[in-house]
Amino acid sequence: MGNALRLLYEKSLEAVVITEGGSVEPRYTTTAPRVSALARDLLNFERTSLVPEDLTQHVVSSRKAQVKWYGKLLQAWKEAKPRPKTPEEVARLIVETLSRHQKADVEGLLEFYDLPHPTIFEEISTGVPIRLPEGVKFEMHTLPVDGNTVPDGDGLNVYVNTDDPRESSNIPRAVLMAAVRRSKARAKKNYARADELREKIIESGYQVIDFQNEEILAREYRIRLRGIDAPESSMPYGKEAKEELVKLVGVKCLRVLVYGEDRYDRCVGDINCNGKFVQEIMLKKGLAWHYSAYDQRIELATWEKEARAKRVGLWALPNLKKPWEWRKDKRQGR
Repeated sequence: MGNALRLLYEKSLEAVVITEGGSVEPRYTTTAPRVSALARDLLNFERTSLVPEDLTQHVVSSRKAQVKWYGKLLQAWKEAKPRPKTPEEVARLIVETLSRHQKADVEGLLEFYDLPHPTIFEEISTGVPIRLPEGVKFEMHTLPVDGNTVPDGDGLNVYVNTDDPRESSNIPRAVLMAAVRRSKARAKKNYARADELREKIIESGYQVIDFQNEEILAREYRIRLRGIDAPESSMPYGKEAKEELVKLVGVKCLRVLVYGEDRYDRCVGDINCNGKFVQEIMLKKGLAWHYSAYDQRIELATWEKEARAKRVGLWALPNLKKPWEWRKDKRQGR
């Protein structure tokens, strides 16, 4: 499994020079040591599950957390095509892989390997700038989305790892205690008690999720896509809108910029997935209206206008009732 890492590390040592004193030294370019150092440490981690001893001097999180980082980095390195060869590419891999972790830790890791920062943070193609837009209350990075939690074309349920710094300080003590007791119950094979405790965790808005061969405590959020209104399930194109949203976000991690809450206690936000702005795609495919009563962004209006002109999706139908009008009629019994 470590062949790719081993090959990179060994090739960085292939070229040598003879010094005036007669010693043999690697013919490094200015970039080779920084690339090969991470490859060497990842290869060592794969063999021993150990992280560099002196890394603690550069980061703020525990050794246990560092082990998790290297596990994620090792997997990301193996999956990278092509694999990173320059300091900039290695820095990008680290930042993108550890984007949910504390910025101080990511910067410390870059510093440890003498990799470029902090400009690399601004260059990640997340679809939105690192600096939060005006009006954003907070951002969240979700675990992979279960497509079954998508009820329609403009809403979904997501889970956020409570290891996230914003979440970790706000977990109710009752939830933490239930999670600890559940773990002990499972260790004793008391699965009935474990299931009972899991139900209490769920009732509190949390969940225990299996993620990358590890059980983690996650918080549930209900999300309403900001600025668009998709057809209701029983309306024409309601099914297609839901299917497209599932296709866009299913089994993927999302970056959600939250602007506030609606009257149903849902977080209203912009959703970015693998560098794609989800609302833009829904509008351009004619699977949602621009919800101009609540969002006056010009780009949303433009994307709807483009879809109308092409008569794609729901715009292929004449005189289609708007979802907010459809809901009003339903409330009034029409």
